[in-house]
Amino acid sequence: MNYHLVYREYKDVSGYEDWPARKHASEYLVFPENIGKKLSLDELSVSKGELYTFLTNKAAKGRKGALVASIGSTKTDEIVAQISRIPQHKRMQVQEVTLDMAENMAGAVRELFPNADLVIDRFHVEKLGHEVLQHLRVKLRWEAIEAENEAIKEAKKQGESYRPEVFHNGDTRKQLLARSRYALFKHSGKWTLNQQMRMKILFEQYPELKQAHDHRLKLNQIYKKQQNRIHGKEQLQQWIAQSKKHKIKGFRRMAYTIEHYLENIANFFLNRSTNASAESFNAKVKQFRAIQRGVTDAEFFLFRLSKIYA
Repeated sequence: MNYHLVYREYKDVSGYEDWPARKHASEYLVFPENIGKKLSLDELSVSKGELYTFLTNKAAKGRKGALVASIGSTKTDEIVAQISRIPQHKRMQVQEVTLDMAENMAGAVRELFPNADLVIDRFHVEKLGHEVLQHLRVKLRWEAIEAENEAIKEAKKQGESYRPEVFHNGDTRKQLLARSRYALFKHSGKWTLNQQMRMKILFEQYPELKQAHDHRLKLNQIYKKQQNRIHGKEQLQQWIAQSKKHKIKGFRRMAYTIEHYLENIANFFLNRSTNASAESFNAKVKQFRAIQRGVTDAEFFLFRLSKIYA
């Protein structure tokens, strides 16, 4: 079957040529009827790395009726200009918008939805901790690689064959640091027996990784507790204070970032809202993009997207 021929024929009979929004689809699409009390605002690459901003309705859970608006830009003024096409009385009814830490998104939400609480998704906060831990693990692995390279050179000078250190679970030092990647990001209660053995060795060899792992878990535990905003914010402030004194520089930087966005981060504890619906929508868009083997015609892609999700 000729894929390109089928694609062209489908495009001809799809109604795309008569689509009223065709001329401005890559600039904006707005569906006021899909707006709800709880929304998510996120950005996503649609074609050739070009970022689009998507406003979605949480109640639709990434299905039909989820798409409220798409804007072919991530600039605050353009987001505001296009979403302002939704009548003001509808925008005034929005109670909550979940988003990431991007200042441009927050500025747009404050202007467009003055009655809404801004909630920074916990995933983006916890991801900062993941990145600190990952950076430390990678740094230690490069140090292990460099040490091994030096040992190999020295062995050659001595006319000997190099034999790497092997731990009792069968890992070399390089392998230990490489294979612990995923287990580091999981709670110890979810480790398999092999992971338990590996992590025990890892933490014995690299106590700083254990300290970083435990400190990151403290942040995760704050989110898991069923508590109100006041108590949640207090615990976040305690974690920030501890992080500012932490010997790992990444946590000190992270502390100031969380402190800067603290009010919107603490709003999570109002309704425990996340960006899961937006992530679900994004995943479906990416899957749809993959099925089409990439996007060569952004306008037609958005047409099909609107038919499914708007």
